[in-house]
Amino acid sequence: MDSAGKEREAVQLMAEAEKRVKGSHSFLRGLFGGNTRVEEACEMYTRAANMFKIAKNWSAAGNAFCQAAKLHMQLQSKHDSATSFVDAGNAYKKADPQEAINCLNAAIDIYTDMGRFTIAAKHHITIAEIYEAELVDIEKAIAHYEQAADYYKGEESNRQVLGITNKCLLRVAAYAAQLEQYQKAIEIYEQVGTNTMDNPLLKYSAKEYFFKAALCHFIVDELNAKLALEKYEEMFPAFTDSRECKLLKKLLEAHEEQNSEAYTEAVKEFDSISRLDQWLTTMLLRIKKTIQGEGDGDLK
Repeated sequence: MDSAGKEREAVQLMAEAEKRVKGSHSFLRGLFGGNTRVEEACEMYTRAANMFKIAKNWSAAGNAFCQAAKLHMQLQSKHDSATSFVDAGNAYKKADPQEAINCLNAAIDIYTDMGRFTIAAKHHITIAEIYEAELVDIEKAIAHYEQAADYYKGEESNRQVLGITNKCLLRVAAYAAQLEQYQKAIEIYEQVGTNTMDNPLLKYSAKEYFFKAALCHFIVDELNAKLALEKYEEMFPAFTDSRECKLLKKLLEAHEEQNSEAYTEAVKEFDSISRLDQWLTTMLLRIKKTIQGEGDGDLK
């Protein structure tokens, strides 16, 4: 059957499901087999949703999954209801990001009510990603990443959970720094750096987090950056020999001398080996602009 045929069949199933739901509300049906009709309607909505998916009618698929989710809840089947809300959210993601968020939030409410915090956290990450990529609402993305990290922290920790928690926190830190919430970013980078420096598999990344924390300090105050750098070297001796630490020392020296050429040269030398990403470029430019007479200078 082609897409149009699947869509027609799905519309018929939706109409039939609606009839079943209405029929289940009558007094006699309520006494005799009302739930059976609701269960049948539930199954029809789900089948219709999958047919709409085949036809790539994502909004209709999302709506059908939503109807199934509400009926599952009516039948006291919380797990099935949450699953259907997630399916609805995944369908809506392709057509209506805000409706996708609404459905995923409905699933999260059910999962947290059931004490399923790890799975709730996973859906908070999905919502955060929708806010990042589709709706470009960074404040809301931050809130959902923070909530996900909180839920993961409350669960039994293993390497995988620690990795996902750190990933969420690092997204928050990166955005906080972009929004000039430097103290918040510093606290997170230091926390993640400290968590990873004693882990044989993750400690290589710790230098990156201490580097980023030091840059945030540097934007706020040069002396703070010097003190932070000393603290990080003491806490994590391997940091001293890193290219990141050596760059920071050169930048601090250039900044102290108000020498923008030396600052730029140090950045270019680092970039020739390790390409700077957009975040690092932004932070390094913000620091460079505090050198006297630099104005809106670049890093070239």
